Amino acid sequence: MLKNPFLIAIIITIFVLLFVFVLFPLYKVFAVSFTDGTGKFSLAKYSEVFSNAYMRQGFKNSLLVGSLTALVGTLVGYIFAYSINRAGIAMKGFFKTVAVIPMVFPPFIGAMSIIMLFGFNGLITSKIFGVTNFPVYGFWGLMIAQVVTFFPVAFITLDGVLSTISPVLEDAAFNLKANRWQVFLKVVLPLSVPGITSTMLVLFIESLADFGNPLILAGSRFPVLSVQAYLQITGMFDLRAGSALAVWLLIPSLIAFVAQKYWVSKKRYVTVTGKPRSSTLKSVTPLVKWILFSICLLFALFILLIYAVIFWGAFTKAWGMNNQFTLQNFKYVFDVGFDSIKDTVTIALTSTPISAVLGMIIAFLVVRKSFTGRKSMELISMLNFAVPGTVIGIGYILAFNSKPLLLTGTFAILVLNFIFRYVPVGIQSGVSLLGQIDPSIEEAAYSLGANDRQVFTKITLPLIVPAFFSALVYAFVRAMTAISAAIFLVSADWNLMTVQILSETDAGRLSAACAYSVILISIILLFIGILKIFLKSKISVSGNYSI
Repeated sequence: MLKNPFLIAIIITIFVLLFVFVLFPLYKVFAVSFTDGTGKFSLAKYSEVFSNAYMRQGFKNSLLVGSLTALVGTLVGYIFAYSINRAGIAMKGFFKTVAVIPMVFPPFIGAMSIIMLFGFNGLITSKIFGVTNFPVYGFWGLMIAQVVTFFPVAFITLDGVLSTISPVLEDAAFNLKANRWQVFLKVVLPLSVPGITSTMLVLFIESLADFGNPLILAGSRFPVLSVQAYLQITGMFDLRAGSALAVWLLIPSLIAFVAQKYWVSKKRYVTVTGKPRSSTLKSVTPLVKWILFSICLLFALFILLIYAVIFWGAFTKAWGMNNQFTLQNFKYVFDVGFDSIKDTVTIALTSTPISAVLGMIIAFLVVRKSFTGRKSMELISMLNFAVPGTVIGIGYILAFNSKPLLLTGTFAILVLNFIFRYVPVGIQSGVSLLGQIDPSIEEAAYSLGANDRQVFTKITLPLIVPAFFSALVYAFVRAMTAISAAIFLVSADWNLMTVQILSETDAGRLSAACAYSVILISIILLFIGILKIFLKSKISVSGNYSI
């Protein structure tokens, strides 16, 4: 490696970028939270925050919602995955498709839809049952939104786990006179435990980091830490209190991330043996099969209802008050919010390819090259996955609001934020695929005189094209739907559609918010459709969650 200056330059450049755009913002959050107004070391803000009962309740609520989302979301995901892989239910393709729908929608759209269904003028509560005081704001409304938003992550992970467990093991247990319940408890469930544990930790991190759903649904009576950190900065203009809350929010996320990455993810059981995988035995009785099918169908219909309401709402004059058909909402969006549409697409199209390419380069270096600091590069580059978007947003406005890196309010700060926020997905996709490619292919190229650059561009990169485009799609979807960090970074010159949707929701203009959402979703589906046609369906939106 030392003989290759180009490779050394690449490694040094990546370390510098990771230091500036990943570690430095986090350092600034810590530094500001531990200083007083004169810049001296102080624990005053932590003392102030810890002594505030409302903030302590926010911390407890964040942990409660994160834990329950992990538990319930994983349970629903496991029921879906088990029903599809082991129960032999009908309509598998339908359930798989519905299960990943929430991943291509902005994460807070579910919260908006729940208000439209169960709020004071909600379709179900008010119009059907005549109930106008249903407590949609607070714990229950937030929990429903979190489970619907994050259960696809559990389904995708556990679908992969259950599909790789050889049914021959269950056949062997049945041949030894075990009944169905014993086979599930002593064969299938123990083999699923590493995947279940890993999934729960990922869902805990995702829920703890979420900002959009709590902002819309939590309300003042159910404080959540990510929202309180945002309000401290934007409402109270108290950067140090916001930073202290951000650090408070960061700690459980980092603990879960380290546990997931360096402990749980290594506890996997190998059941792919190369032996025949066909099985003639059924793991469930016909009655259980219908029960599982019914549960999946009810949940799938609820998901479809949630997102269908968004489309319906976009064509109504004033949701809940006047549901007459109109196209005025779209006219309003294009009149008032056209700049935000243009900005969102421009930023997403700029950050997405850079994020995907950077992810592939880092994955190549981590898997194929041996150099000092390799593990550190992998850890730092994956760190942003565990850091809540609220913390990243606060870190960026603290780190880049003075020279020589005066980026606040610019196009560059949004693009850089999206690049380093979503690069872990590209890295993980690349690492997974490179692990399946025999290094002897690249060694053959080296033996024929190729250098590192030629091997990467002509051998490695073509082989990891599916991972590259899957990362590309994921990064584009997330850049289009991001809110938690971006809400700190938008300006009068550069605004995002997601921020506009939140603004319209806060103002009570739900129909206009729905119209923004429909346009946003249409752009995402158009992008995915074009890529699928171009690549002949070799990409996947759902293959990126094995972090």
